Amino acid sequence: MAIKITGTGSYIPSNIEKNEDFYNHQFVNADGSTINSPNEVIVEKFKAITGIQERRYIEDDLLNSDIAFFAAQKAIDDAKIDKESLDYIIVAHNYGDVKHNAEQSDTVPSIASRVKHLLQIKNPKCVGYDLLFGCPGWIEGVIQAKAFIASGVAKRCLVIGSETLSRVIDKHDRDSMIYSDGAGAVIVEDTDEEGGILGHDSATYALDEAHFIYFGETNNPEITDKRRYIKMYGRKIYEFALSNVPKALKSCLDDSGVSIKDIKKILIHQANEKMDDAIVKRFYKLQNMEMPEGIMPMTINRLGNSSVATVPTLLDLILKGKLKNQNINKGDIILFASVGAGMNINAIVYQY
Repeated sequence: MAIKITGTGSYIPSNIEKNEDFYNHQFVNADGSTINSPNEVIVEKFKAITGIQERRYIEDDLLNSDIAFFAAQKAIDDAKIDKESLDYIIVAHNYGDVKHNAEQSDTVPSIASRVKHLLQIKNPKCVGYDLLFGCPGWIEGVIQAKAFIASGVAKRCLVIGSETLSRVIDKHDRDSMIYSDGAGAVIVEDTDEEGGILGHDSATYALDEAHFIYFGETNNPEITDKRRYIKMYGRKIYEFALSNVPKALKSCLDDSGVSIKDIKKILIHQANEKMDDAIVKRFYKLQNMEMPEGIMPMTINRLGNSSVATVPTLLDLILKGKLKNQNINKGDIILFASVGAGMNINAIVYQY
């Protein structure tokens, strides 16, 4: 038996927010002080660091549960399965449904229950629940699905990563340019094929790192409101990721018994182009190797950071032939990896 991904789907919002659209924003420092640089310079520096040129935002009338449903339906269709045969619907997100211009998120009922409702699944034994695990949430959902299937609790699971970060960003914070919206979904089930999930690893660093990403007030001291926005200590996250993620990837790979030379692709959370590049280079350096060219496909330049959705949407785009010069073939071994709020790290070694 091999526990494999048998179908994928994604939803890429149609609204494109380009870097130039931020030229008229009023950016201020975290302490409320003025930034002594024109926005054109701020945006150009941002692009040089993150690699982001544009990002996607959902339509005003849509919710996170809507786009999660869109991706889920595509994954179900791709796997050619009966939706009533699903044992679990696991939805990774962090902020629930946030209506356009709303001050409060909505998490009751769960996003998973809403997706099940939208899919019109009648089977009460199809259990839906939400997973809050920061940006690594979708990978953690796949790990949990694997555990359910391996233990005999389930045979087939739907795992979704969906987020609408455009609804929780502070427009006065330069970091707001990083975030975007999107959804990706997969069907995970037991098969008679070889390969599938060969190994996985997860970790939570919370002693000193728990609040590296948090909910906070706007940077603009002239604004008084009750809203809270996604905030982060970028430098601390960068240093944390470079110190810990490469070691986690090596640990996961070692446990799987797979040689690093056999890895065809590394699908890493699209958080920051320079950071991701440095992580993968350090991972290969641990094995006294140079990072192979083309090993790390990227979508952050045009899709931004959509948190839990970055890895599953990247996978779907590659498998559907929508990412130039990138493909995954039968038998290929790939590495999924992510780091994010918690601070959490996880990875999966997977063979197609």
